[in-house]
Amino acid sequence: MDKVISTDGTEIAYDAVGSGPGLVLVAGALTARAYYGPRAEALAESFTVITYDRRGRGDSGDQAAYSVEREVEDLEAVRAATRASYGYADSSGVMVLLRAVAAGSAFDKLAIMEPPFRVEGAPPAPERYLERLQEFVAAGNPGGALELFMVEAVGQPKDQVDGMKASPYWPALEALGHTLVYDALQLGDSELPVELLGQIEQPTLALHSTASPEWLQRAVAAAAGAMRDSRVLALEGSFHEVPPEVLAPALVKHFLGHRSS
Repeated sequence: MDKVISTDGTEIAYDAVGSGPGLVLVAGALTARAYYGPRAEALAESFTVITYDRRGRGDSGDQAAYSVEREVEDLEAVRAATRASYGYADSSGVMVLLRAVAAGSAFDKLAIMEPPFRVEGAPPAPERYLERLQEFVAAGNPGGALELFMVEAVGQPKDQVDGMKASPYWPALEALGHTLVYDALQLGDSELPVELLGQIEQPTLALHSTASPEWLQRAVAAAAGAMRDSRVLALEGSFHEVPPEVLAPALVKHFLGHRSS
């Protein structure tokens, strides 16, 4: 593990494995850098894969006051420290990557996976979602924030979430519960950010799983359509997830222009 100091003095922890051009992986909600271990392993033959803990997660620091700009600065600090050429982001992490590139981060190519923009056909956003997340966190109840996110924002059955509360990994999720506020602020109103997308000039691969709901697949197509140089690729996977052995060849081909062996 290495650390870099972001603009506001926050320590950001990262790992770098493999060899080749640098590829930074930007996580979505409720994940720290360890989540990307299998993906980093699958990509390490072709890239130096950089996984990092977004602020407030894992081994990274945090500040009392949060703003979307600070997370943009965190990503740029990691990119600059590792001299990475490429960026990949999942879900709400896509907004961190897009904002960083629009602000001038020198990534040569990008790949994004299922940003949850609420296009036509998407389930409605939960009422007072951001405010309710903030209220749970302020009350010292990260579990309430988790349940709100999982049940009302993602659409998991409540009884399934209730069962998760007894699992050994629930405390680890609770430790990340406050960062759901950060992801909500990154996404804003969750509408397609046409102006932001239109600023992205880098060649971008927009990915979705064949098993994700149609509205999420449409969100990927809409995002690609709003960008200057983007194409859509469907990969075999599960809900909001593509296995490393399927993802890696697609990223190698996009970033390096050839298929992995």
